[in-house]
Amino acid sequence: MKKLTLGAALLALAISGTAAAQARPAGAAPRTASAPATGDTARKVLMAREVFAYEGGGRRDPFLSLLTSAELRPMLIDLKLVAIAYDPSGRNSVAVLRDLTSKQQYKVRVGQALGRMRVAAIREKAVVFTIEEFGYSRQEMLSMTDSTKTRPPQ
Repeated sequence: MKKLTLGAALLALAISGTAAAQARPAGAAPRTASAPATGDTARKVLMAREVFAYEGGGRRDPFLSLLTSAELRPMLIDLKLVAIAYDPSGRNSVAVLRDLTSKQQYKVRVGQALGRMRVAAIREKAVVFTIEEFGYSRQEMLSMTDSTKTRPPQ
């Protein structure tokens, strides 16, 4: 016997129902799925759906985010690396970052958390962040742009 998906089974029932209606004599009553005829091989398809109720009395809304907006900000794309005081030993390096949306300034060191990012390393012209999202971590680098370069004349 072939296995059918739910959609294919419903389509097969609809086709067999229209074929049976066409083959029915003119005065015969239409057949229903709840009372199949004795010679009919089509079976009644039942669909069950689970229904849940949530009593919210004093409990938190399950559809609200567990992260507050303060934990999400600042985003890496909103930050600009302004300056770096680099220590070759790596222990005393400091980077200055500016949030372009709120104009807030951050002074960060290696190991310091900034939102959901943590400063993994400070290099001569870049800061490496470890970003933890949904149980996974990845590293992203924010490089310093050279603002002293001039644009070619147009």
